[in-house]
Amino acid sequence: MPSAPLPLLAAPISFGTDGWRGILGVDITLERLLPVAAAAAAELAHSAPAELDSRTVVIGFDRRFLAPEFAAAIAAAVRGVGLEPLLALEPLPTPAISWVVVTRKALGGLVITASHNPAEWLGLKIKGHFGGSVEADFTARVEQRLAAGAVTVPEVGETACFDGWSEYLTGLRSKIDVQALRHGLEEMDLAVIVDPMHGSAAGGLPALLGDVVQEIRSNRDPLFGGNPPEPLAPYLSELISTVKAATAAAKSAVGIVFDGDGDRIAAIDEQGRYCSTQLLMPLFIDHLARARQLPGKVVKTVSGSDLMQLVAEDLGREVLEMPVGFKYIASEMLSSEVLVGGEESGGVGFGMHLPERDAPFAALLLLEALVKGGKPLGVRLDELQNRCGGPSYYNRLDLRLKDMASRLRLEKQLAEAPPSEVAGVVVQEFVRTDGLKLRLGPSHWLMLRFSGTEPLLRLYCEAPTPERVAVVLHWAQQLAEA
Repeated sequence: MPSAPLPLLAAPISFGTDGWRGILGVDITLERLLPVAAAAAAELAHSAPAELDSRTVVIGFDRRFLAPEFAAAIAAAVRGVGLEPLLALEPLPTPAISWVVVTRKALGGLVITASHNPAEWLGLKIKGHFGGSVEADFTARVEQRLAAGAVTVPEVGETACFDGWSEYLTGLRSKIDVQALRHGLEEMDLAVIVDPMHGSAAGGLPALLGDVVQEIRSNRDPLFGGNPPEPLAPYLSELISTVKAATAAAKSAVGIVFDGDGDRIAAIDEQGRYCSTQLLMPLFIDHLARARQLPGKVVKTVSGSDLMQLVAEDLGREVLEMPVGFKYIASEMLSSEVLVGGEESGGVGFGMHLPERDAPFAALLLLEALVKGGKPLGVRLDELQNRCGGPSYYNRLDLRLKDMASRLRLEKQLAEAPPSEVAGVVVQEFVRTDGLKLRLGPSHWLMLRFSGTEPLLRLYCEAPTPERVAVVLHWAQQLAEA
């Protein structure tokens, strides 16, 4: 998808589904970032539980252009509101910052990252004291602080630093028996190929599992090889070809991919098939409920595959469906017992861990599921689908609309006169949990939703055949562009 033209004016400071993001040098400048960081830090202190005796705000950053420098700069903004910044020594996956926030009992965390967005983007994520993304009411209060015009002066000074990789990897080892996992992978003779997409999760799995892991695209590249660091099939040709080559060499292989800040995951099975969390989430549900016998419900977003619900119900687990955005899942994880919660876009969290998307931790559980099952990924997924209604297929199409007027017209049309038929099939149900979801039958639906962080319309479809997915998405594209 071609890049959008560079905007000439900065957009208003507004938080989306996970943080404030925008074009570096237009929306995200140091002049704008410093007051946002100060307001966020002040709100972390104001909203902290009374029993939390801390003045520390953990600061992290990814591998994007100027991310390390901006992270060091916002330490002065944190000091300016009377708090103590604690800065990462090097780029870290976002979940590593959440882990450090929890283990050090800090007020929260600020992460300079634009996650999976294109290379020209940068942003700020806010993590609460509980180790997950803050909710919409919190970011609304940050925006109110900015609108009120309260002035705080950044305070220059020495910033304490911490070795985040060491703390994070120690935490993962406390949750997963990595030695047993490595032995199991060797016994299976399973080649594990990891693609961190030049992002900040590079080096994590090799540090845990040693030479059973081969890593590609592990160097820092702020341009991410020319594509957004989002774990989508069109951006993974090198990983797919590497996995296919390993399988052709008579050694079963699995590919694992992380996004730019290490909170999203996808996989490539032994035949080179792309496996989003639409397929991985059902496997996590099955492994954690059946093999690990862990308690809790399943939480999915409205854009998640029906297979998630079918597998969960087959195992007697309650399923909750939420709007898109992991903060909604995290809220449920904080208030009740959750087995696993996840989004179609790659974010998965686990009740046994943090109320946070954590792709390296998810990767370890994925490999554990393969070792426990003794079968490669594609075989496991086919068995799950056959057990729960048969195969289904999924794809997502992102469209840049011509202008805001086009978007407003389409939003109005979908709200007032939604289509009663989609590509020749009658709509059975309208779901407005988030955007508009048109249910057409079992494991057959179309969803239209405007992005919370980019000027995009996202089209989601699940259907019984890949041909039907293509037909429905083409139909939806024509509707949007009309």
